[in-house]
Formats: sequence, C-alpha cells, structure tokens
Amino acid sequence: MSVKIGDLAMKLGLTPKELRDKILELGFELSPKARVLEDDLAELIEDDFSNSPDSEVSDDVADVYDEIISQERDRELVKSQRKQTAGRDVKDEKKKSEVQISHMDSVEIHDSITVKEFAEKTGINIAKVIGELMKNGILANINQQIDFDTAQIIAQELGVTLKRIRTDAAVDDLLAGDMAALLKEEDGAVLKERPPVVCVMGHVDHGKTKLLDTIREANVIATESGGITQHVAAYQVVKKGKPITFLDTPGHEAFTEMRARGAKVTDIAILVVAADDGVKPQTIEAANHAKEAGVPIIVAINKMDKPEANPDKVKGELTELGLQPEDWGGKTVCVPISALKGDGIDELLDMVLLTADMENLKANYERDAVGVVVEAHLDNNLGPVATVLVKAGNLKIKDNVIVGDSYGKIKLMKDHTGKSVATAGPATPVLVAGLSKTPKSGDILAVVKDEKTARIKAEQIAESFKKTRDEKMSAANQIIASVKSDKLLKLVIKADTKGSLEAIRQSIAKIKDDEVAVKIIHGGVGKVANSDIMMASASNGFVVAFHAGFDSPNVKKLAERENVEVRSYTVIYNLLEDVKKFLSGLLEPEIIEVVLGRAEVKQIFFHKKTQMVVGCKILSGKIKTKAKLRIIRGKTDEDEDNVVGIGEIESLRKGEELVKELGSGNDCGIKYKGEIVLEVGDILEAFEEEEHIRSVS
Repeated sequence: MSVKIGDLAMKLGLTPKELRDKILELGFELSPKARVLEDDLAELIEDDFSNSPDSEVSDDVADVYDEIISQERDRELVKSQRKQTAGRDVKDEKKKSEVQISHMDSVEIHDSITVKEFAEKTGINIAKVIGELMKNGILANINQQIDFDTAQIIAQELGVTLKRIRTDAAVDDLLAGDMAALLKEEDGAVLKERPPVVCVMGHVDHGKTKLLDTIREANVIATESGGITQHVAAYQVVKKGKPITFLDTPGHEAFTEMRARGAKVTDIAILVVAADDGVKPQTIEAANHAKEAGVPIIVAINKMDKPEANPDKVKGELTELGLQPEDWGGKTVCVPISALKGDGIDELLDMVLLTADMENLKANYERDAVGVVVEAHLDNNLGPVATVLVKAGNLKIKDNVIVGDSYGKIKLMKDHTGKSVATAGPATPVLVAGLSKTPKSGDILAVVKDEKTARIKAEQIAESFKKTRDEKMSAANQIIASVKSDKLLKLVIKADTKGSLEAIRQSIAKIKDDEVAVKIIHGGVGKVANSDIMMASASNGFVVAFHAGFDSPNVKKLAERENVEVRSYTVIYNLLEDVKKFLSGLLEPEIIEVVLGRAEVKQIFFHKKTQMVVGCKILSGKIKTKAKLRIIRGKTDEDEDNVVGIGEIESLRKGEELVKELGSGNDCGIKYKGEIVLEVGDILEAFEEEEHIRSVS
C-alpha cells in the first residue's frame, strides 16, 4: 500500500514542502512505532516533496505521520489552552486580590505600626504602601513606625478599613473621669442601641420613692424567688420589649455627687411634682441640677388621685422655672400620674422610650467594659462590693478591673433581682464583688488585660490622688483655671430672703462682656446646704452666701473636702465687685506692641546657626537688651517696609562694655538670635510687647 506525498500533504492540509519540513522537525519526537519506520522515512526525506508531488510513501508511514501531526496539533492546542488558562488564573487572582482588598474585613492595628506589619496585615504590596506614603509626603522605610491616623489615610486610599485595637484605659482619663475619651469609638458602625438610664428627682414627700417602687413592682414576677431578694441601687424594667434602667438613689444629691466626680450617668431625668403641693425649693434645686447636667427632663405630676390636685397650677409654676409644658406651647413633657394607684405609669414609660429614641442612645457591645460606680459598701460576706452601671462593652465574670484606686477580678455579679449573671451589657446595673477595697460613688470601672496591669494602674491613681491633695491650689485659683476655656463663671447663690435673691440676680444680669459671662446655676433662700456644695463642685463654680451661713458644720467640712469656694457677703456692692474681679481674671490680657527704635546693620562679625554678631548704627529711638527685632529689608511695591522676619537681641555692647540699652546716634554691637540671616543694610526695628490687664465694667 502506498500513497502519493502530494495526496498525503493535501490530506494533512499542507504543501509537500511543508510536509517535508514537518517530518524533519518532528523526526526527533517520533513514537516507538514510528521509529521502526525510520528507513522508510529516510527515503522520504531524500525526496524533494515540493518538486516531486507524485513521490509515494507507504500507507503505514502516512498513517504514522498523520498521527504524529495530529498529536502535535493536540499538544499545541493544549499548550495554547494552558497559556490562556494561566492568563485567566493570573487575572482572576489579581481581581480576587483586588476584591479581597476592597472588601476586606476591618484590619485591627494598635496606635502605631511598622510599614512592613501594615503591608502584611492588609495584604497590600509593601512597595505600593511606601508609594502611597510618599504621595502623602511621608518618606518611610519598611521598619519605620507610622501612627494610626497616617495608616488610616493610606488604608482608605487603598480601599482597606482600619480599626484601632483598644488599649487599656489611660490613667489620666480615669483620674479626670473623662468618660467621653474612654467611650470614644473610631467606627460608628460598631455602635448599637442601648437602654436609657433614668434618674427620678423631686421634693421630699412628692412621691419619688413610691413611683420607683410602683414601676419596679409592676415589672417583677412574684414567683421569682419571692420577688426582689436584695436592694441594688439601680434596676431595669421592660416596656414594649425594651429595657429601661432606673437609678434607685436618694435623688439629686447622689446624681450630683457622681457628676461632681466626672461621671455623667443619667440620660433622662424624671422630675416628680405633687399636683396638690406644686413646685417647692427642692423641686427647683432638682430641676437646676438636671438642666446644668444637660439632661432631658420629663415632669411626672403625681398625686392626681387627690381631690385637691391642681395640675394647671403646677404647670404655671413649671413655666416660671423655664420648663414650659408641651400643651402650653413649650417643649417639656408633662405626664399626670398616681404612683399610689399606678395610673399613668404606662404613659410615663412610653414618654421615656420616646425621649430615648430622640436622644439616639448607643454603645459598643463588643469592647472591654467601662462602667460607673453608683454606690459601694463593705459586705460582711462578700467584702467590698459596688453597684456598677455598665456604660459600654460586656462586663464578665473573671474580668480584671480597675475601679478608682481599687482593683480586682470580678468573682461575682448579681442583677437587681439578686440573680447571679455571667455578663452585663451597656446600661445594665449589676452588683460586683472581688475588689481590693471599697470604691467611691462616681469612680470609673475599666477592664484591663491582667491583674498586674490593674494593680499598677490603681497604685498610680492612688499616688495621683495623694499628690493632688498635697499640692492642692486654692479653690479660687482652681475655679479660674477650670473655667478659663469656657469663659463662663458659674454661681450657686443662697440668700436670706427672696427679695435679696432677686436683687442679686438682677444686679448680676447687668454685668455684661463680649467674652465672659456669669451663669447662676442655682439660687435659693436659706442656709448653704450639702447639695449646694456638691452642685458647685460638679459645675466648677463657687457658692455666694448673702446673709446666709452654713446649714451645719458638716457643710463647711464638705466644702473644704470638695475644694469649693464659699464666699459670704452682707453688702451687695462687695458681692458684685468680687464677681467682676473673677470675670476679669478670665479675660485674656491685651497685648500692646511698643516700638523702641531702629538700627542699621553696618557689618557682620560672626555667624553660627541661629546666632549672629553684627555691628549697627542706631538711627532713632533706643535699642534694649532682650527686645524683639523686626528685620526690614528694602521696600515693597506699595513703598512700605518689607519685613522678612522676626528675631531677638540677646545682648548689647558699646565697645567692650555690655549695656542694657543705647540711644539714637550710638554705634553698637548686637548679639542677634533668629532664623533670618542678617545682611549689611538691613534695618532692625526693636519693639516690646506689654500685657495690659483688662477688666469687666
């Protein structure tokens, strides 16, 4: 059997020449079967296929080459497919990488991180990270540290979300009671809705305690261990499936004590006013406490079941306090209730939830816990215990905590029903045990990584407390220092009569200044009481007593302990003069520039970094040691002096003699300090800045 080479080439889709070349090309890769036919192939190769298309080869050879070329085509096809697949894989991998970067979960880093660590954590090529840093004007190598803010800018440009790993609470923040700093979150997405915290305040016998009891009893299932098994200073109730936390405290005294220590605990205040009695001194005091704290106020008009109840009279008196009811065109929510019969309680709780929604109360549930001590005592069985209101995070059994200058590991937690719990989330009150000593009301609780850290920080805080007591500045200076930034002087005024109180109010209202102001946070008739001291302490103000002494010796001791200034007066004029002096102390002094004289640079003697020694001729006025210098070099287009910089005269010489000042016409040597390099011909204008104390008229 044989076939013409031309037919074979045609069959294979090749010219005879191409077939010959193909045979030569593939001859080294023949299969074992083809190698048997190498003699026949040799004869084929000797033929000129292009010129001898009628050359014949055996059918076996033709079949073999048909198979070889088919295999080769298959191999080429496979190679081509592999290349295409590899290309697609690379593209897919690149796209996948880009998708991973752009949709990566938050990458957690500390306050600072090396460039190399940043690249590894984010999965971004290190060269790209360094390139982005350079675009932002930062030259950094792979081992250089970058802070969180810088890393966040780079990450945003590269499509990565960063999250700061929370470090242990700073001692300074704990000391200052800076809850805002402790609760600050970089990412608002981690915040979730939390229950509101409510404090009930009002006048004695107006029904605060009865209201709290009624709300609590209505929410406690009688079968739960016979009801409430122990008293906790705060508890939770549930309304429409939403929890509400109530502080079960003696009223605004405890509220203010916590605020005086820097802990703003309450979100909403319920002001209880008896419908048959109306607004009383403690009502006014409680309202002022809540307003000063910036807390929304809901008024519960209680004892509506009594025949002599007069809610309109109460609303009129509330209006005088600046709490105008909603149905009278104001913004204050007023709810008529009867704590004794339970009437109106549901409506009151509805208003609490509505107010909470408007306040948009949120917290981070996933972080280490931060909380505030509501009250604390020494228990015979458990040792030091504290009622803690969690502000953020989840407080857990076995957490290591620092609480003021005490520390410990949480060994036991109980809710307000006395039931042991393992965790407590934001706005949840719990009784905790396991502390080294009894903390104080208002102390901040913070979870730390281990017991050693807790002990060290507690010792640092205790040392700071001691140092503060040893180095305590006068109350008056402390007030000025603390309110300088606000430019607001806060006063608690107590007077012997209502007429005196109104006269003082009107006189103080006439003291006006564009930069500083006076705010009377509370005014009342009678002697100075503990609550007046605590309110002044919480607000960084002081107490003005007009013909009014102390309610008891303990009040004076409290004022000393809280470092509150109490000033007594018998003449209104003296009171007003002192207020003006305080306000004047808050004013920044006026800086007035006094030009002394001018000198011309004649010669440069010495130049080293920012110091020069120059010879000058005093043209006018006088030149003084330590005076500031304005360096003038020629004129501007508007024919004004061209000031190129500012310097200072370190010393002044007349010949070999050091002098303090020299007048016009003198030659002198000036030792100059400044960034500007002086040149011959420069004019040096000497001037001084004087502070002029300003006063309030």
